[in-house]
Amino acid sequence: GLPFQMCHFHQQQIMTKYLTKRPRLTAGKELRQMAFMLGDICEKCFELKLATWHEKWHDFLKERTTNTETGKWHYTHRRLRSAHRSLKTNSPYLFTYKRYPELDIPNTTNSLDGWFSHLKELVQIHRGVKADIKHKIINSLLQNRP
Repeated sequence: GLPFQMCHFHQQQIMTKYLTKRPRLTAGKELRQMAFMLGDICEKCFELKLATWHEKWHDFLKERTTNTETGKWHYTHRRLRSAHRSLKTNSPYLFTYKRYPELDIPNTTNSLDGWFSHLKELVQIHRGVKADIKHKIINSLLQNRP
Protein backbone atom coordinates (compact mmCIF):
# COMPACT_ATOMS: atom_id res chain seq x y z
CA GLY A 1 0.00 0.00 0.00
CA LEU A 2 0.85 3.64 0.11
CA PRO A 3 3.16 4.86 2.88
CA PHE A 4 1.27 6.88 5.47
CA GLN A 5 2.81 9.61 7.64
CA MET A 6 1.16 10.73 10.89
CA CYS A 7 1.62 14.46 11.39
CA HIS A 8 3.98 15.13 14.33
CA PHE A 9 2.10 18.28 15.27
CA HIS A 10 -1.20 16.40 15.50
CA GLN A 11 0.39 13.62 17.56
CA GLN A 12 1.73 16.27 19.93
CA GLN A 13 -1.74 17.82 20.14
CA ILE A 14 -3.17 14.42 21.07
CA MET A 15 -0.55 14.14 23.83
CA THR A 16 -1.41 17.62 25.10
CA LYS A 17 -5.10 16.69 25.11
CA TYR A 18 -4.44 13.73 27.40
CA LEU A 19 -1.57 15.09 29.50
CA THR A 20 -2.11 18.90 29.42
CA LYS A 21 0.67 21.36 28.64
CA ARG A 22 2.11 21.01 32.13
CA PRO A 23 1.61 17.45 33.40
CA ARG A 24 1.95 17.08 37.17
CA LEU A 25 2.94 13.42 37.23
CA THR A 26 6.55 12.53 36.45
CA ALA A 27 5.34 9.74 34.15
CA GLY A 28 3.27 12.27 32.20
CA LYS A 29 6.17 14.71 31.95
CA GLU A 30 8.46 12.00 30.59
CA LEU A 31 5.90 10.75 28.07
CA ARG A 32 5.09 14.25 26.83
CA GLN A 33 8.78 15.00 26.45
CA MET A 34 9.15 11.90 24.27
CA ALA A 35 6.32 13.06 22.00
CA PHE A 36 8.03 16.40 21.52
CA MET A 37 11.34 14.83 20.43
CA LEU A 38 9.80 12.95 17.48
CA GLY A 39 11.59 15.03 14.85
CA ASP A 40 15.00 14.58 16.50
CA ILE A 41 15.05 10.83 17.12
CA CYS A 42 15.23 7.69 14.99
CA GLU A 43 12.41 5.15 14.92
CA LYS A 44 14.31 2.38 16.75
CA CYS A 45 15.48 4.79 19.47
CA PHE A 46 11.94 6.08 19.94
CA GLU A 47 10.47 2.58 20.18
CA LEU A 48 13.16 1.61 22.69
CA LYS A 49 12.48 4.74 24.78
CA LEU A 50 8.73 4.08 24.68
CA ALA A 51 9.21 0.43 25.71
CA THR A 52 11.59 1.48 28.51
CA TRP A 53 9.10 4.09 29.72
CA HIS A 54 6.29 1.50 29.73
CA GLU A 55 8.43 -0.98 31.64
CA LYS A 56 9.31 1.69 34.22
CA TRP A 57 5.71 2.82 34.73
CA HIS A 58 3.91 -0.50 34.11
CA ASP A 59 2.69 -0.98 37.70
CA PHE A 60 1.70 2.68 37.96
CA LEU A 61 -0.40 2.38 34.80
CA LYS A 62 -2.15 -0.70 36.22
CA GLU A 63 -3.35 1.13 39.36
CA ARG A 64 -7.09 0.95 39.83
CA THR A 65 -9.58 3.02 41.78
CA THR A 66 -12.72 1.38 43.14
CA ASN A 67 -15.95 3.31 43.56
CA THR A 68 -17.05 2.60 47.15
CA GLU A 69 -20.73 3.02 46.31
CA THR A 70 -20.94 0.82 43.21
CA GLY A 71 -17.95 -1.45 43.76
CA LYS A 72 -16.87 -0.87 40.15
CA TRP A 73 -13.27 -0.02 39.36
CA HIS A 74 -11.52 2.06 36.72
CA TYR A 75 -7.89 2.72 35.94
CA THR A 76 -6.59 5.57 38.08
CA HIS A 77 -4.40 7.06 35.34
CA ARG A 78 -6.73 6.70 32.35
CA ARG A 79 -5.46 9.75 30.50
CA LEU A 80 -1.84 8.69 30.89
CA ARG A 81 -2.76 5.22 29.60
CA SER A 82 -4.56 6.81 26.63
CA ALA A 83 -1.57 9.02 25.82
CA HIS A 84 0.75 6.01 25.89
CA ARG A 85 -1.61 3.94 23.75
CA SER A 86 -1.82 6.77 21.22
CA LEU A 87 1.96 6.95 20.86
CA LYS A 88 2.28 3.17 20.69
CA THR A 89 -0.51 2.83 18.11
CA ASN A 90 0.72 5.69 15.93
CA SER A 91 4.46 4.98 16.19
CA PRO A 92 4.60 2.93 12.93
CA TYR A 93 3.27 6.01 11.12
CA LEU A 94 5.41 8.67 12.82
CA PHE A 95 8.63 7.81 11.00
CA THR A 96 7.44 7.05 7.47
CA TYR A 97 9.18 10.20 6.22
CA LYS A 98 12.51 8.78 7.44
CA ARG A 99 11.83 5.26 6.13
CA TYR A 100 11.12 6.58 2.61
CA PRO A 101 13.41 9.61 2.16
CA GLU A 102 13.14 9.33 -1.64
CA LEU A 103 9.43 10.26 -1.40
CA ASP A 104 10.28 13.56 0.33
CA ILE A 105 7.31 13.24 2.71
CA PRO A 106 7.04 16.08 5.26
CA ASN A 107 6.65 15.11 8.93
CA THR A 108 3.81 17.61 9.41
CA THR A 109 0.76 18.55 7.38
CA ASN A 110 1.11 22.31 7.94
CA SER A 111 1.30 23.21 4.25
CA LEU A 112 -1.59 20.89 3.43
CA ASP A 113 -3.71 22.26 6.30
CA GLY A 114 -3.04 25.78 5.05
CA TRP A 115 -4.09 24.82 1.54
CA PHE A 116 -7.30 23.21 2.81
CA SER A 117 -8.21 26.39 4.70
CA HIS A 118 -7.79 28.27 1.41
CA LEU A 119 -10.03 25.67 -0.29
CA LYS A 120 -12.70 25.99 2.43
CA GLU A 121 -12.58 29.77 2.07
CA LEU A 122 -13.19 29.52 -1.68
CA VAL A 123 -16.12 27.15 -1.16
CA GLN A 124 -17.52 29.47 1.55
CA ILE A 125 -17.64 32.33 -0.97
CA HIS A 126 -20.09 30.24 -3.00
CA ARG A 127 -22.45 29.47 -0.10
CA GLY A 128 -25.68 29.44 -2.10
CA VAL A 129 -24.44 26.95 -4.68
CA LYS A 130 -25.84 23.41 -4.68
CA ALA A 131 -23.70 20.54 -3.35
CA ASP A 132 -22.99 19.00 -6.78
CA ILE A 133 -21.71 22.33 -8.08
CA LYS A 134 -19.53 22.71 -4.96
CA HIS A 135 -18.07 19.27 -5.68
CA LYS A 136 -17.24 20.41 -9.22
CA ILE A 137 -15.57 23.56 -7.88
CA ILE A 138 -13.49 21.52 -5.41
CA ASN A 139 -12.52 18.95 -8.06
CA SER A 140 -11.51 21.73 -10.43
CA LEU A 141 -9.38 23.39 -7.75
CA LEU A 142 -7.73 20.09 -6.78
CA GLN A 143 -6.93 19.19 -10.39
CA ASN A 144 -5.44 22.61 -11.12
CA ARG A 145 -3.36 22.61 -7.93
CA PRO A 146 0.27 23.70 -8.47
